[in-house]
Amino acid sequence: MAETEPTAGVSNLYYDDGLIQLDREALTLRRYHFPSGTSKIIPLRDIRGYQVAPLGLFMSRFRLWGTDFRRWLPLDVNRPLKSTLVTLDVRGAFPDPACTPVHPREFVDVLEKLLDRR
Repeated sequence: MAETEPTAGVSNLYYDDGLIQLDREALTLRRYHFPSGTSKIIPLRDIRGYQVAPLGLFMSRFRLWGTDFRRWLPLDVNRPLKSTLVTLDVRGAFPDPACTPVHPREFVDVLEKLLDRR
């Protein structure tokens, strides 16, 4: 599957890289649920915060889908090529949803602005 060209922009408060979509209402993590591969939609009002960390060699980089008992990662076959892990603090969720955006700086900028507007 070819990777979708990311759409991001702080001015329009929207981010979409094919696996992660963030808009004024919700964060959608595509290919989230195992084994169905269905999306998880997280309303922005339920996101209490987030943490950004580098993906080290042994820190979830080669975990293509699943959990490490603290966070759940949606299916992403390109994760070994990515560098940044974003873990979300979501009300009522365990393990914490996490993702590896194609453009982490733009994703975090849009997320920060949207969370500040609540």
